[in-house]
Amino acid sequence: MADLPPRTRGVIALLEANCTVCMICARECPDWCIHIDSHTEVEQQPGSARPRARNVLDRFAIDYGQCLYCGICVEACPFDALHWAPDFSYPGTGGPDGDGAVAELVQERDVLATWVAHVPPPPPLDAAAEPAPETTATRPGRPGTGTARRPGALREGT
Repeated sequence: MADLPPRTRGVIALLEANCTVCMICARECPDWCIHIDSHTEVEQQPGSARPRARNVLDRFAIDYGQCLYCGICVEACPFDALHWAPDFSYPGTGGPDGDGAVAELVQERDVLATWVAHVPPPPPLDAAAEPAPETTATRPGRPGTGTARRPGALREGT
């Protein structure tokens, strides 16, 4: 695949396995170009007291006629279900003479999922970066646990 021209993001790819139908991408989209339909399935887990409900994705579509390619949906997704894929075949271009362009503007999840194969791997970590706090051995402890007296209590002698 050829490199993208500078300042080009490509198209938005959907990694369907990571989508939890949380709707954050659709709510954050300034153009409301993401369309999601889902239903809830209830399953009884063996050994659990209560049944578990989970959302099942029925439809995920992006209307590229409205999309600004701003990337807010990609940044807002907490589960990394949306990615930029460097693809030149922008939806809505149609054939060489432009035929079929309008029909290509809404891309459904099956097409969005095919673009995941073109998502580049993340850049390597910076070796000179500070280590993550979770990976450090110990954190300095607090001198005491909790508040010495009730919060909001008057100080003695005041």
